[in-house]
Amino acid sequence: MLDAAAQAALPVLRGVRDDQLGLPTPCAEYDVRALLNHLFHVVVAFQALAAKKDVDFSTTPDRLGDYGAQWPDRFAQEAARLVEAWAVPGAEDGPTGGMKLPARTVGAMVLLDLTVHAWDVARAAGLPYTPAPGCVAELRTLVAQMAPTARKMNVFAEPLPVPPGASALDALLAGTGRDPHWTAG
Repeated sequence: MLDAAAQAALPVLRGVRDDQLGLPTPCAEYDVRALLNHLFHVVVAFQALAAKKDVDFSTTPDRLGDYGAQWPDRFAQEAARLVEAWAVPGAEDGPTGGMKLPARTVGAMVLLDLTVHAWDVARAAGLPYTPAPGCVAELRTLVAQMAPTARKMNVFAEPLPVPPGASALDALLAGTGRDPHWTAG
């Protein structure tokens, strides 16, 4: 599922133009550039978490600046490494890194970031996005379980109401506090 989520995100990331990097995103604290750097950092850091190593989240490297025009290719390479890291036998067992969370939960967290942040970037840049099949149902369960803690840590905003007939993706987004109909203007 992680590979499918990465493959669904890559066309969005490759579609971002340089003149869109300063645009606002549904994550109020991030413009497109900052959100892409955050997602890049998550993809690299969660490789180490799969190996039960500690990770420093205190700063976010400027990988877009470091890699220039090659950043989408480097992101694709790191996403492939992420998938490989979580495919290692035992990666989903026990607690992981300094987070001391169950490794399976941590793996689901990176799946959430790949899925929701790909939507964030797509929405900000006016690009199409379809999440990987099966991810949304899995992630709705994760969000329901982690939401109270995530809200206390300011990772999620308060949930938004979901109108009747809303898609599963819209319900997932609303569960994280995102407006599924968000627009930049």
